[in-house]
Formats: sequence, structure tokens, C-alpha cells
Amino acid sequence: MSTLRFHWFLPTNGGDSRNIVGGGHGASSATASRPPSVQYLGQIARSAEQLGFEGALTPTGAWCEDAWITTAMINSLSERLKFLVAFRPGLLSPYLAAQMSGTFQNQSGGRLMLNVVTGGEDHEQQMFGDFLDKDDRYARADEFLEIVRRLWAGETVDFDGDHLQVADAVLRQVPDPVPEIYFGGSSPAAIGVAARHADVYLTWGEPPESVAEKLDRVRKAAADAGRELRFGIRLHTIARENSEDAWAEAQRLLAQISPEEIERSQAGLAQSASEGQQRMVALHQGATDRLEIHPNLWAGVGLVRGGAGTAMVGSYSEIADLVESYQAVGIEEFVLSGYPHLEEAYWFGEGVLPELRRRGLWHPPITD
Repeated sequence: MSTLRFHWFLPTNGGDSRNIVGGGHGASSATASRPPSVQYLGQIARSAEQLGFEGALTPTGAWCEDAWITTAMINSLSERLKFLVAFRPGLLSPYLAAQMSGTFQNQSGGRLMLNVVTGGEDHEQQMFGDFLDKDDRYARADEFLEIVRRLWAGETVDFDGDHLQVADAVLRQVPDPVPEIYFGGSSPAAIGVAARHADVYLTWGEPPESVAEKLDRVRKAAADAGRELRFGIRLHTIARENSEDAWAEAQRLLAQISPEEIERSQAGLAQSASEGQQRMVALHQGATDRLEIHPNLWAGVGLVRGGAGTAMVGSYSEIADLVESYQAVGIEEFVLSGYPHLEEAYWFGEGVLPELRRRGLWHPPITD
């Protein structure tokens, strides 16, 4: 059995707070008390590295600081931590993306991973000048990733697709090693692109039985494409020494959200074109009295935050049990976050990771 891999999160989407920071996918924005400065994000990155996390996700979107620039600025503040840089293929040419990836990978000593995000909201995409509809965005991502992978393989590429064209393209500095591609999405179009191009398929934190159903669909699509993928999950976490303290913190977070803020956010999220976002909304439907949707899985974050909206809540042992439940359906990688991101990294890293190590499920990343 392979060891599980754990990654943390850099809160460039508005910053950090002791309360839930909302926004994204149509949700109303909540003001953060800790701006996403290089100094603070570097503090999170260094702490995550020291605690045993393998990488950290830098998100993308109109509500975020630019992922490429931010990650490049904090890369030198850590020594081993990898960076899962999220970016949207419609906003960069495939050659430029391949070149930027090669530069980052070679200059960082092989610490780049890529989270390819097609973009789920038409209005947001149009802010960036992208007017393709959802299905065409996935079709373009398919062409984009074919070109990029061929360039990374050292090929001279001529490509004339429905959305993208390159001529006599060759990459002078091929990344070594080639960055792993993480890709998510719940629609048939998303699963098809992931099956053909991804190394890791990422899903948001639904109950294990729902995750199992989705992963089965992705496995079949990958098998039809002659490939095998790894699977990861995006979750928040509230870990404490005992269950009572963890749930007390969840209730404290909930108490800081006004009914008006929940109503505004849910109205916005209901308009989302993202199938994954609609699955998140369906977990709670805006109700605050039935947020534990599976033992130790809490949907309160998704009341005001778009995207990943669930948190593992409980004692170190209870969260380790839930991690095992996800592992049982095929999850090998966990991309985690919590409010505030600095403090919650320590709760998980000093509490849950040692428990998983005792169970033989996790080992600290190998250092030089």
C-alpha cells in the first residue's frame, strides 16, 4: 500500500482569518483580517514544509492574487515544499504555459505541480476576455494539454485544432521532471479531459460513498483511454485533541456568519454553471441545522465559500478514521486547508499526521 500524500493551501483568495473567508463561484466575499502578503504566505509555506506536508495549492480566480507570480515570489522562502499552481488554460497560450512551467520547474529544483482549472463561471471568464461556453472550454483544455505534453516530451509540434494552433513549436528548456497535472470537474466533459491527460484527478469533499461513485466513473473513462490515474480530494480540516473542542470550533465559525450573508452567498452559488459547485450546494441546501453530512464531515464552510465547502471535524483519531474511509475508495492525496491556515496546519500536522504515521498510512516526505 502506497503512503498517503498531504498538501496544504495558500490563502491568496482574499487572505486569511479566524473566521471563514467567503467568495468564489458566485459566493459573496467576506473580508479577511490577514492580507495575503509574501511574508504571511511564506510563513504558512515554511510551517507546512516543517510539519510534513508535501506541497501547497496556490488557487486561481478573479478573487485571488495571481498564482504564478505569488508562488514564484515565495518559492525561495522554503526548501522542499512543492507548489501546486492553479491556472486556466484559456488565459495562456500552450507554448507560454509549457515554457513557464519549464522555467519554474528547473529554477525551483523540481518543485512544481500544476492544477489545470478550466473555469466554471461564464461571467468570471468573460472578465478575463474568454467568451467560450463551458463545453468549448473543456474542448480547448483538451487541445491545450495535448500540445503542452508533446512540448514537454521534446517534440516539435504542429497543431491545428478547433481552438488552438501552433506551428513548428519546440521547447528549448524541457522541464525535468515533467510536472504532474492535477485536474478536477464533475461533468462528463471534465472527466473525459482528466482521463486523457491528468496524473491526479481531484474531487471536492463529498461523503465517501459519493466520492466512490464519481471515482468509478473516472476510472472507467481512464481505462477506456488506456490510462490509470491517481485520485485526490480537496477538504478543509478542524482537528483537535478531542471531538468536543473540534465541534465547538465549527460552531464558533458558524456563529460568525450572519443569515443575510448565507442568503446572499447561496443565491450566488445557485447560479453557478459548475456541476461540482451544484453538488456542494446540494449537500446542505443552505440549511444550518443539518451540516454534518457524514460522520465527522461538516458542510458549514460551503455556506459562504465557493469551491471546496466541506471540512473534516473531530479528534485526531476521528479525522484519521475519515481519512482511511477516503483511502478505502481510492483517494491517495489530500489537499487541505483551515481557518486560520497557519494555526490549522499545526493542528493537523502535529495531531493527525502522527496518528496516520502510527497506523502506517503516512511517512514524512524524504528530504535530501
